[in-house]
Amino acid sequence: MLGHVCKQGRQVLCAAVLIASAVLTVAQSASAASVITPGAFNVAMEINYPPFESWENGKVVGFDAELSEVIARHMQLDVRFQDTKFANLILGLNGNKFDATISALYITPPRLAQADAIAYARSGAFILVNKDSPVQPEDEKALCGLKVGLQQGTSWVTPIRELSDSHCVANGKAPIVVSEFPTAPEASQALLSKNIDAQIEIAGTAKMFAERSRGRLVVSSPRMIYMQTLGIFTRKGNEALQAQLRQALAAMRQSGEHQALLKKYELEDVTQE
Repeated sequence: MLGHVCKQGRQVLCAAVLIASAVLTVAQSASAASVITPGAFNVAMEINYPPFESWENGKVVGFDAELSEVIARHMQLDVRFQDTKFANLILGLNGNKFDATISALYITPPRLAQADAIAYARSGAFILVNKDSPVQPEDEKALCGLKVGLQQGTSWVTPIRELSDSHCVANGKAPIVVSEFPTAPEASQALLSKNIDAQIEIAGTAKMFAERSRGRLVVSSPRMIYMQTLGIFTRKGNEALQAQLRQALAAMRQSGEHQALLKKYELEDVTQE
């Protein structure tokens, strides 16, 4: 076909088509080189963590799911979600089981030691309690003497234990008793059963748990605590995929898609590098 166009003497059109074809070939080659499966963007997430990711009528919905779909579209790839336990989101990434982890994971030094990350949003945590609880802690310092539940491996576990020693015990107060659970819903069930006094959970999820509890759980903290940055995690050294993800996010910001998603899910944007 290209030869036919050139034979007709349409040199300008021929050159344009050749350039477009070359650009497309390079883009497709870059995509193939950066992802595990050619033509697909395999994303790991723990799909029981609303409003970030959860199942609804057989479909994965939520902020991270929508973000992944738009990113994949800008990368000209088909998105594929892989339901993965929280503890395996980074381990599986380094085991080459998926291309990226987009699952409301905060960017922390321990995680950056294992994987690369691109910031895409900011959020903090709320404190959840039973509505009829005699204690209604408004911030983390009010947790002294309480049994506090968190999902295992979340970034708040260490700060809360450090706070227990540096603030509670140091000031003659009872320590914070930290209980870790395999999943956030299990921590909420323990709270509803009154096996713990409070739960610390990322803001959007805490609000949804409260709404779904039919008034039994409430957010006691008026402001978010432990503000941190959420990241898209990739294998160390996968610079090609990192570049594609940054370009996709830039395109989303330019089109307004990113801001629309942040507003929909009540998240904050991050300062651009």
